[in-house]
Amino acid sequence: MTRRPNVILILADDMGFGDLGCTGSEIKTPNIDELALNGALLSSMYNCARCCPTRASLLTGLYPHDAGIGHMGANLGTPAYQGFLRNDSATIAEHLHASGYRTLMAGKWHVAGDFDARDYDSWRPGDIEHPTPRQRGFDRFFGIMDGATHFFSPHYLMEDDSRIEVPSEDFYFTDAITSKAIGMIEDCVEDEKPFFLYLAHAAPHWPLHAHPEDIAKYDGTYDKGWDAIRTARHETMNATGLFQSNWEISPRDTGVHPWEVEGHKDWEASKMATYAAMVDRMDQSIGTLIKALKRLNQYEDTLILFLSDNGGCAEFMAEDGWAQFYPDITHDGQKVTMGNVPDLRPGSARTFQSYDKPWANVSNAPFRLFKHYVHEGGISTPLVAHWPNGFGARDTAQAACHVADILPTILAATGTKAVSELDGHHIQTPQGESLLDLFNGKDWSREQPIFFEHEGNAAIRRGQFKLVRLHGQDWELYDMEADRTELHNLIHGDEARAKAMIRQYENWAEKSGVMAWDQALPLLLQAWGMESVDG
Repeated sequence: MTRRPNVILILADDMGFGDLGCTGSEIKTPNIDELALNGALLSSMYNCARCCPTRASLLTGLYPHDAGIGHMGANLGTPAYQGFLRNDSATIAEHLHASGYRTLMAGKWHVAGDFDARDYDSWRPGDIEHPTPRQRGFDRFFGIMDGATHFFSPHYLMEDDSRIEVPSEDFYFTDAITSKAIGMIEDCVEDEKPFFLYLAHAAPHWPLHAHPEDIAKYDGTYDKGWDAIRTARHETMNATGLFQSNWEISPRDTGVHPWEVEGHKDWEASKMATYAAMVDRMDQSIGTLIKALKRLNQYEDTLILFLSDNGGCAEFMAEDGWAQFYPDITHDGQKVTMGNVPDLRPGSARTFQSYDKPWANVSNAPFRLFKHYVHEGGISTPLVAHWPNGFGARDTAQAACHVADILPTILAATGTKAVSELDGHHIQTPQGESLLDLFNGKDWSREQPIFFEHEGNAAIRRGQFKLVRLHGQDWELYDMEADRTELHNLIHGDEARAKAMIRQYENWAEKSGVMAWDQALPLLLQAWGMESVDG
């Protein structure tokens, strides 16, 4: 019997569409680029606009509301918004574990309720609202339960079922999860078991933390500013034929001022240099993993998938915003200056900053808007797929697909039948569709429309058309083949199509339990103890 393939699913955190070398970036990502060159690059993969919902959909093959995470980790009192994975969903690990795979995870979980990093005593990982990876099908786990961490000094680090201390003085989260993952793989190879590894990076999500030598690679790179870098990325995309059309780039976001009037140019350039260093180090770690696979003779028959959980993040790191939820002291007693303090260079363990809206606008080039939103800048990610024994190199694929398609793809690649019952619970049928034919260069298009909803921002992609709206604003209609940068609204010239798509969206929203954002927001603020949502 032919040995079943290994699968490695790699997820970046808050990385924009244009942040890879293979998608036009000046950031050095040679290892991911090589996987794309020798495998498949999908230019129209969609995520769910935010970390928790995307991870829920990715892991279960369901839309996030059907998986229980219609917003984030707060429990808003309905099955669609309970904030942790529902018992009538099954993760990739649960499906594969039932069929004989070793299931491994290293990195960020974030599909298990809310955690307050200011109050460790309140944490109850493993209770009914905070299921750990080990309770959702994974044999091994090393990483964090919640949504972000100090890269040099994680506030709550777990290995399998236990909290552990930061294991070394030279600890850096990106490096550590890769090292642990390789050790887990070595154990599987020794036991001659196929494995599934979910490598869920925290990079390049804030805070901006990176090794000094990685930051140094990008000293001076961003001195020309966000306008020039964004234009250069778009020109590279067009020159390499990344898309089926050389669409116009969307204008600089209205919330971003021209680089010429920026008063802290050196500081701003240093923020983007640190962000680039985080992406660079993530790529280096993937290279380390690939070397280990080759050393262990596993590379040729391992399906590797790489993508991001949402677009670039425009959140400003204010001391009284998201930063207030994280410790301002490292494990070895260093005081951390919280927030985006002008002229305080980011990167070291004593800082806690974000790269902010202007650079997120660069990350998401050529598209509009950011994480949180369901215009293309918030939901577009390149998907890189590589499997030497499964398929060869192919031209960039342009067909629209969704993170819910990843689970059916992995089941098809491994010859695994989806479980229909787990621990006495009937399991929902996965809503995604296998991408194997697309990877193999065959004609493929998604049979079902793709739906989006986050914080009242809503969309439906059906064929080449996309209907989209911002919360509280009118619907917009775009032809994605002619205008994926969403600059030419067709809503008034094609009312019949728009009305039909609106009906489809509303039927889906009702079936999936989508809550009106005006109703959900007060419940969320109450749960978070906040008066408003920062960012």
